Amino acid sequence: MTSEPWDSAAATFDEAPDNGLADPAVRAAWRELLLDVLPPAPAQVADLGCGTGTLTRLLSDGGYRVDGLDLSPEMLRHARRKAPGARFVLGDAADPALERAAYDVVLCRHVLWVLPSPEDALARWVALLKPGGVVVLVEGRWSTGAGLTAQEAEQVVRTARTEVVVRRLGDAVYWGGPVQDERYLLVSRA
Repeated sequence: MTSEPWDSAAATFDEAPDNGLADPAVRAAWRELLLDVLPPAPAQVADLGCGTGTLTRLLSDGGYRVDGLDLSPEMLRHARRKAPGARFVLGDAADPALERAAYDVVLCRHVLWVLPSPEDALARWVALLKPGGVVVLVEGRWSTGAGLTAQEAEQVVRTARTEVVVRRLGDAVYWGGPVQDERYLLVSRA
């Protein structure tokens, strides 16, 4: 996978309400959503495919210790400015070069669907977790036909974990406006 399309998108990536979380209502909704499923701070979080670091910053501001990883140097440049207290690593989310058994949470937003082998990637993500760790995925099947349905994502997660809970995210407050496609949060605890 190449970083070029993501490098090109970095400068304007945060303009989408759900990417930049600049709107206080959208930001508060994401904060509440994530805090409801994460262990309490200062849990250690691996934010895989962190992009410009929006969720990294959201969680860092809440007292979490967050390591963001992204394939795009340009996305990471923006992320480092946005969340200077977090650690950022250049790397591929499909095979993250992070310490195994070191994280309480693996968080990944809109990445699983682009991976060539989601099942293999998920197995690597689970290996990053401490015993009792949580996988938190935000995914969707967009009106363009891209993405994964909740059922497809759940099947991927079940290749490595037994417990999977899916929560639909159709509420406009998460996206800065109404959505017509399938969006969801998937949580898997050990």
